[in-house]
Amino acid sequence: MASTAPTAAPLRRALRGRAPGLRAERALWDSGAGVVAGVDEVGRGSWAGPLTVAAVVADPDRRIYKVRDSKMLTAAERETLHDRIRAWAQAVSVGHATVTECTELGMADAQRLAARRAIDGLGLDVDHVLVDGKWDFLASPGDSDEDDAERDGRPGVTTIVRGDASSLSIASASVVAKVTRDRLMVAAAERYPAYWFASNKGYPCPRHIAALAAWGPCAIHRRRWVFMDDLRWSGVPRVLPEPQDAHPQLFDTTPVAAAATGGRR
Repeated sequence: MASTAPTAAPLRRALRGRAPGLRAERALWDSGAGVVAGVDEVGRGSWAGPLTVAAVVADPDRRIYKVRDSKMLTAAERETLHDRIRAWAQAVSVGHATVTECTELGMADAQRLAARRAIDGLGLDVDHVLVDGKWDFLASPGDSDEDDAERDGRPGVTTIVRGDASSLSIASASVVAKVTRDRLMVAAAERYPAYWFASNKGYPCPRHIAALAAWGPCAIHRRRWVFMDDLRWSGVPRVLPEPQDAHPQLFDTTPVAAAATGGRR
């Protein structure tokens, strides 16, 4: 159930200028929220691959050090922290929106779907969610306030600009989401080596754009995005072909069957 949370403005002011910690989480715990999850996404601006959202429930009784916004860490640091976060947190879950879901639903709905899969995958009755940024991407269109969330039995939500730099739960989620998706794209690079996915993770860069111009899109590109309009390749179909052989589910043309990949370890 949704909790009675402190008002958002004082909560955000209290977080300014500090390293990631549990101040936001403790304010919510003190207000009666039992389970507070931090969530963050990666892959929204990518041209290929899934959109990934991680959810992390911090352990208030154990410490973890050196967690930062994933963008401030090296790949090696993220890999090390990923395993430490999974061992430290009370619960960790990752939800994905497939390539097809990203193209068919649009990114707002795809991000909402991935986020809800991540929350559901925690296996806990979450009272409140801390979201990085200004946008509550868990809310459905037409939701107006926390009363709507409470009536629907959904957790309350607090958005925090640069939350990945101030909230330990969100910062942890940013690391888990980044590492999980990066691993998927490195694996995809073995199947589609021409696009340099191991280094660009599906985001636009000169090598990626040159490969698209030379070869057209592969099965994991978001073919209905506007970048397709600028390709010199002619006659590229925008409807994804049916997979011809076994393929990792997140890159298939069908939705993910499971709600999320979760679990503490």
